[in-house]
Amino acid sequence: MSGELLVKNLGKSYRQWGSEWRRMASWFSPFIRPREEHWVLKNINFSVGSGETVGIVGQNGAGKSTLLKLITGTTSATEGQVQLRGSVAAILELGMGFNPDLTGRENAYHAAGLMGHSQAVIKQSMPEIEDFAEVGEYFDQPVRTYSSGMQMRVTFSVATAFKPDLLIVDEALSVGDSYFQHKSFSRIREFQSQGCSLLIVSHDRSAVQALCDRAILLEQGCMIKDGDPEEVMDFYNALIAEKENLKVDYIQHSSGKVQTISGTGEVTLASIQLLNSEGQAAEFVDVGEAVELVVRVQVNANIPQLVFGYMIKDRLGQSVFGTNTWHTKQVLLAAKAGAAIEYRVAFAMNLGPGSYSIAIALHAQGDHIANNYEWRDLACVFHVVNLNKIEFIGSAWLAPKIEVHQ
Repeated sequence: MSGELLVKNLGKSYRQWGSEWRRMASWFSPFIRPREEHWVLKNINFSVGSGETVGIVGQNGAGKSTLLKLITGTTSATEGQVQLRGSVAAILELGMGFNPDLTGRENAYHAAGLMGHSQAVIKQSMPEIEDFAEVGEYFDQPVRTYSSGMQMRVTFSVATAFKPDLLIVDEALSVGDSYFQHKSFSRIREFQSQGCSLLIVSHDRSAVQALCDRAILLEQGCMIKDGDPEEVMDFYNALIAEKENLKVDYIQHSSGKVQTISGTGEVTLASIQLLNSEGQAAEFVDVGEAVELVVRVQVNANIPQLVFGYMIKDRLGQSVFGTNTWHTKQVLLAAKAGAAIEYRVAFAMNLGPGSYSIAIALHAQGDHIANNYEWRDLACVFHVVNLNKIEFIGSAWLAPKIEVHQ
């Protein structure tokens, strides 16, 4: 059985009544209102279907962690309801529920017991929990001696030792080291292949787009978008741009996806072309083919300096390669209104077969967050095909030479 989740009109507020008598009176009369009321979540509605993976994204303070606490029942809702089907495992705050004076092993027994597993089942699973956590002799030391990464290892190991129908993971996964993050994501993918439903909170764009079927964007306690992960993450970036008082447009791209364009408009993209090895504009290029990206921009106002950047993304919207003229030390200084500038980027298309897109950034500094003249997603869409290379898998063509010696 796979887990299912239904969230209906969920809301959470923190109230100040002014006195205990006023709070008690509110139980008997709907006309008695709190003196102050702060809603951290309001009117949240969504579902997670059987075998589906949904990501929750948003800035700090948007209400993500509160939402997970309401779903798991560690905090009570002010309004609305949560319906769950199947067994649930949750990884919320780092080391949540662990007693610092108990050892990792003792805490593992305690946590697994709270999850509803018998002592016999826990004892049988303990070698696997210890092996996956890889904290060595510290497993039998008090948790207060652990680093945050070690706590994360034991927490994740216990929560995933027994395959749940629904796994809920908060941002806590980012605490672990790179090795354990890879190991954790491998286990999550294993659960996905077995039909486990997942609800994941993360700031990691790549993780959301790689793991999730859908993404939900929270802003100031409200749910403002639910849809394709790439589209939601682009919208999220544009939302940050809007807070910098930048103009943001959303255009239906010919590919069917929503194209996000943000910036001050002081510099804008005039045209973009991907040229093949014969110098012709091409939508389809061969693996390893020599290509050239030609980008023309229009300067609409006097600016102190201009940085040009580009990012190649795969079909899921994950970054494959990107750089800009800040990093290559080719910053253009003092561009004047009316100027037309052309950038040419030559490279070998050493990518695997598939569909790709190019995002363009025009800004003043090392990144596009400050002084963003224009950021344009899906500025160019192209396809890589394998016409004459040996068959291979993956997103990169390494032109291997294999030698066999006997």
